[in-house]
Amino acid sequence: MDGASSHLWSSVNSGIVLSILAVALNLLWQSLQGLHLQDIFGRYARRHARRLAAIVDPYLTVTLAEYDGGRMRRSQAYKEAQAYLQRATRDARGGVRHLKAEPATKENDDRLVVSMGDNEEVADEFKGATVWWLAYSAPPREENSPFYWGKAARAERRFYRLFFLERDRDLVLAEYLPHVRREGRAAMVKERQRKLFTNISGDSWDADGFYCDSVWSHVVFEHPKTFATLAMDPTKKREIMDDLDAFKNGKDYYKRVGKAWKRGYLLYGPPGTGKSTMIAAMANHLDYDVYDIELTSVRTNTDLRKLFIETTSKSIIVIEDIDCSLDLTGKRKKKKKNKDKDEEENNQNNKDGEKKEDEEEKDDDKSGSSKVTLSGVLNFIDGLWSACGGERIIVFTTNHVEKLDPALIRRGRMDKHIEMSYCCIEAFKFLAKIYLGVDAHPLFDDISALLREVDMTPADVAENLTPKAPGEDADSCLATLVDALRKAKEDALAKKAAKGKGKEAADDDSDDEE
Repeated sequence: MDGASSHLWSSVNSGIVLSILAVALNLLWQSLQGLHLQDIFGRYARRHARRLAAIVDPYLTVTLAEYDGGRMRRSQAYKEAQAYLQRATRDARGGVRHLKAEPATKENDDRLVVSMGDNEEVADEFKGATVWWLAYSAPPREENSPFYWGKAARAERRFYRLFFLERDRDLVLAEYLPHVRREGRAAMVKERQRKLFTNISGDSWDADGFYCDSVWSHVVFEHPKTFATLAMDPTKKREIMDDLDAFKNGKDYYKRVGKAWKRGYLLYGPPGTGKSTMIAAMANHLDYDVYDIELTSVRTNTDLRKLFIETTSKSIIVIEDIDCSLDLTGKRKKKKKNKDKDEEENNQNNKDGEKKEDEEEKDDDKSGSSKVTLSGVLNFIDGLWSACGGERIIVFTTNHVEKLDPALIRRGRMDKHIEMSYCCIEAFKFLAKIYLGVDAHPLFDDISALLREVDMTPADVAENLTPKAPGEDADSCLATLVDALRKAKEDALAKKAAKGKGKEAADDDSDDEE
């Protein structure tokens, strides 16, 4: 009996011990899982693998990608390295077997600028250390569409990879890479040629069916107009030039006051008063590129934002005839007027108008017309995205400033308003000096008197002062201008008289009805 009890008690104790041991092992296993032993052992293995690799391969690498982040704009560091490596490739003397050649950017320069092709390597020396640059590209990401292959491949992503010995790490990172960027910037400035850009409408596909990685296309900017040849009141011209110089040299000022380094100019006035030539003179004075936006080909506000992001610093962004580009002119007033007008019209006219409006909207949807809104343009001018980059001038031109929404042209968006008016006496004398080489002439008094009475644009005055035959001189050209001014005066008087007669006839009809 005692033996059986003793055996039973021993079995119970063994079960308790085994249970406790199982619980302890389970807790230990959960604790070990919490420590992520596989990660610990993995890091340990990789650490020693890197040490072993450093013994076999003592080189470190630095990679510069053409597009970083969200691929929204080209990397400035990549462009500087590319400019630097063009010189290094030229001086390599046989080290590079496959080269790419592009025309030199300078005008009338027959040279070809060479750079290394993909998977080519060029060596460079700096303070006793030798480094190697490798150019390569990665294929584009696969598109989900099964028809993607039929459109053509997107642009490849390009990279530069720098190889150097581990012993030169501090020298390369602290001194060599900043040296590359400085020399690259200097080379870019030396080889820079100003460009006139226009936005590509629709998808970014070129004429050959290949994908373009830019929303802009360009030509060389060669407009000859400068402030020295711009017909304008000298005082007003000097004021504009001083304002442009203050902007160009105002980086510290804009940073100190907390404003984006940009400035808006509104050029307004009748056709032919020199708004476009003013833009060319501004670009030549500042040595800036020009981005001419065709607003009607921009489909959405997002596309407009993308256009702005891909502009560079030292540029003038132009939207000409903004009152004609899109329906952005005084929308709030239009809505109110339309509402009042609808209340006065009968029901049948309302139904016809609504039907016509619906048809127009359907036509717009079918044609894929622009959906850029006034809000999108306002954000383009001075929204958060307008601070991406700096040293940009935004120029709007219009023939009818009164049609524009006040929010579009207020100070802070269009900071300086410049009226391009009809030809004044000082502008005429300037044109006579430029076109005919005369400072004074007996006909100057007659022309000055007529210009006080007649509105004539500088373009029309210049056209009359231009010799058109071998025998024409200052006398004949000035006489032609006098005749043109007199005819314009007679036309203006006749138009005024006809308008007065029309008003009198309308008053008489009103009296008869009463």
